Amino acid sequence: MIAVEGLRFRYPGSENYAVDGVDFEVAPGEVFGLLGPSGVGKTTTQRILVGLMRSYEGSARVGGLEVRDAGADYYEQIGVAFEFPTLYGKFTALENLVFFASLYGGETEDPHKLLALVGLEDVAHTRVSSFSHGMKMRLRLCRAFINRPEIVFLDEPTAALDPVNARAVRSIITTQRETGATAVISTHDMVTADEVCDRVACIVNGTITAVDSPRRLKMRRGRRTLRAEYIKDGQLKTRDLPLEGLGENEEFSRILRETRVETLHTYEPTLEDVFVEVTGRRLQ
Repeated sequence: MIAVEGLRFRYPGSENYAVDGVDFEVAPGEVFGLLGPSGVGKTTTQRILVGLMRSYEGSARVGGLEVRDAGADYYEQIGVAFEFPTLYGKFTALENLVFFASLYGGETEDPHKLLALVGLEDVAHTRVSSFSHGMKMRLRLCRAFINRPEIVFLDEPTAALDPVNARAVRSIITTQRETGATAVISTHDMVTADEVCDRVACIVNGTITAVDSPRRLKMRRGRRTLRAEYIKDGQLKTRDLPLEGLGENEEFSRILRETRVETLHTYEPTLEDVFVEVTGRRLQ
């Protein structure tokens, strides 16, 4: 669905490339994450893919079409939600969606259905100027999906949201994925990337340093160790044991037989741990 090869972009007046030799592909129906802190090139990459920056080097093809050659009909096929909501405050939530739907020539989604999906059906007739930030962020997702896009681009979909609203946004993305929509998400939110993305690309200084599913990235860098916490002689004790040969490990068998086990867990790095390891940068 998306094929990016040798992608480079430099802002006018800058000596350095904001995107410097990026390569990746996104399959139909896949949720692909561009993971990294602010200023590393992920948002620039996304802006190129939505056609806002056409003086790039290399190739960026979406649906088989080179983006720099795309015409107005390209926007009938994609949906976009930028980091900051672009909505009309004097319009109600429903009026916003009806207006945006009118801009498309093809079939559009029922705005009432979208508002119900994001939990805004009860404020459909309320002016957006009175909405909280979280409500506006959910409404901008409705706008992104109003034209039933084949591909949707989401820039920091959970930025500055409280845990409840962030969870709601992740649920919406997951629901849309189940309908077959392809999505590209730029984010520094590890929970969102881990929960909704089929694959993520770790990007820093305009370059991708690793691409894989969140689980495989973490498993490859995890410690093959099990930590046992148990009560012995009235005290809480901790023991780290190798996973290899654990079934025949006499010490582990003794812990199970002779103590009260409190917890058993393996070491698994977080997605942030993986990002720091492969890029040397923290997600901030």
